[in-house]
Amino acid sequence: MIKEIRILIADDHQIVSDGLKNILKDIEGLKVVASASNGEEAVEICKTLTIDIVLMDIDMPKLTGIEATKLIKAQFSNIKVLVLSMHNEKGVIQNVVDAGADGYLLKNTNQNELINAIKKICEGEKFFSSDVTMTLLSKGGVSDSNEDKELVESLTEIEIEILKLISEGLSNKEIGDQLFISYRTLDTHRTNLMKKLNVHKMQA
Repeated sequence: MIKEIRILIADDHQIVSDGLKNILKDIEGLKVVASASNGEEAVEICKTLTIDIVLMDIDMPKLTGIEATKLIKAQFSNIKVLVLSMHNEKGVIQNVVDAGADGYLLKNTNQNELINAIKKICEGEKFFSSDVTMTLLSKGGVSDSNEDKELVESLTEIEIEILKLISEGLSNKEIGDQLFISYRTLDTHRTNLMKKLNVHKMQA
């Protein structure tokens, strides 16, 4: 029997929280077990209930989603955090990444991408939507240092395409099939990407 994924929704807008519950209620293997209307409440719920993943808003009272993410990731290494936000600014996304979030989706995402992100993250992968990934790599945005510009300019066209597909949750085989490249070629590109982006693990 597949383990049920236990979800905490943290959002101070009741209509958003109810909407997410409604989307997820009939999805096999997923169960919303609690909701929180602020970051502080989200952290407290993690102390008392078994939670696998938190769907975290950013703009909340008492503790922001970013602050709550930092605390949850520091105290509960087994709990995953997927940020759901309307913010698509480079500086905000970078702060979310730095806080230790396992994924980031914009609130205009569709149901399939949300469910896919939850499952992928709970399997130990990272999931950032293609819009979010491209914002991080964009030349514009809040954080526009020389380092950022050099990083973006150092990425080849195929590396950017691979990043987009990784952020959409595709497997190595799916990416290879879509780009018509062999596993060995893809592995070389991924190794180069990891060095350029200074990350130690990208989803398989």
